[in-house]
Amino acid sequence: MGHYDGVAAASSSEEPGRLGRAGRAVGRALHLPFTGTARGIRKATHAHGAGESGLGKLIELHAVNGAGDVMITVALASTVFFSVPTDEARGRVALYLAVTMAPFTLLAPVIGPLLDRIPHGRRAAMAGAMLTRALLALTMSGAVATGGLELYPAALGVLVASKAYGVVRSAVVPRLLPPGFSLVKANSRVTLAGLLATGVAAPIGIGLQQVGPQWPLYGACALFILGGYWAFTMPPKVDSAKGERKAHMLTHGEKKPSLRTVGPSVLHGLQANAAFRALSGFLIFFLAFLLREHPLPGQSAAVSLGIVGVAAGVGNALGTAVGAWLKARGPEVIIATVQAVVLTAAITTAAFFGAGMVAVLGATAGLCQALAKLSLDALIQRDVPEEVRTSAFARSETLLQMAWVVGGAIGIALPLNGTLGMSVAAGIVALGFLTTIRGLLDAARRSSTPRARVA
Repeated sequence: MGHYDGVAAASSSEEPGRLGRAGRAVGRALHLPFTGTARGIRKATHAHGAGESGLGKLIELHAVNGAGDVMITVALASTVFFSVPTDEARGRVALYLAVTMAPFTLLAPVIGPLLDRIPHGRRAAMAGAMLTRALLALTMSGAVATGGLELYPAALGVLVASKAYGVVRSAVVPRLLPPGFSLVKANSRVTLAGLLATGVAAPIGIGLQQVGPQWPLYGACALFILGGYWAFTMPPKVDSAKGERKAHMLTHGEKKPSLRTVGPSVLHGLQANAAFRALSGFLIFFLAFLLREHPLPGQSAAVSLGIVGVAAGVGNALGTAVGAWLKARGPEVIIATVQAVVLTAAITTAAFFGAGMVAVLGATAGLCQALAKLSLDALIQRDVPEEVRTSAFARSETLLQMAWVVGGAIGIALPLNGTLGMSVAAGIVALGFLTTIRGLLDAARRSSTPRARVA
């Protein structure tokens, strides 16, 4: 009898231990998808020395930035394009472009010098851009359901804050390069993280949109608050400003600083990218209204625009991935080549206009624009002295934004004729190609002598 009592006592004492182990096993099973994913992301972003240099933290910060921006885009998309008649939607978009372009024209001579004045506050500048968008997302959440005009000043503020963040981020990358990393590869890795985060956040934003039109904005607010905190965790060397001074690039007798003084490679690269950005603005707005009135065969307007948008997004992501892999040493040659590729695609689409060709043009434009922008960033980081680099990025980003606005304005003003629209798209690319191809190739030949590796 005593023997059985002892066995029973041992069994009862082991029971809590078994339950505890089972509970811990269940807990690990439940947490594994999240902790495993987090560890995998951290391993990828910190690979090849990016963790030690601080580039990994910038990659993660940029992913949060991209996810927050796409949440706001999802919240505004239906308000602008699909909830009002076409003529009224055109008017609203034209108002948005006007409100966007005028302040950027005024801010162009201000953003660069302003950022030059805070060389010790790059982390604070990135955090401020994040937290500003968090506040504006909350502001827009009260008006997104009605589509009131108060959305437009708030959307402008989001755009300006996003560009300010982008300028500072581009200026920070050279400070965080791991050993053996090229500028193009670092830029590509950062940009690719933003694109991947956008792809993940977009369906989440669409799901939140089904709950209520303001919910994607709540999600964006939470992401930007997180981004503001992460910006302050960047390495202290981000704020180092040893030897920096205000930009004074006055080598041709100008009375004001000018991008014409930064060298032919940067100048022609910027002109080519302006043509790409104008093409992007044109395609976005022209196809938005064209596919709304004349959707792809068998598809709704929203699905038609989604197909073209996905093609462009895939092309952009592929271009960024190619930029991370590419071993070429000449950003000028890359820019010249992708211009020729897009021009060929645009001419072919105009000649054989159809659903498939529009998707091909979107993918090609996305891929080539990504490579061209990565190459422009590398040119600025290579050829512009560090002490004036922030101003150069600020001015270039402002010019590219204005080119996007001009392209968008052309897109909403054109009649909804596919062949005509694609002919205009080809003309935009041809203008950039003809004005820059000779200068880019000449600059590439002059830079064929050994120099710092950029790609």
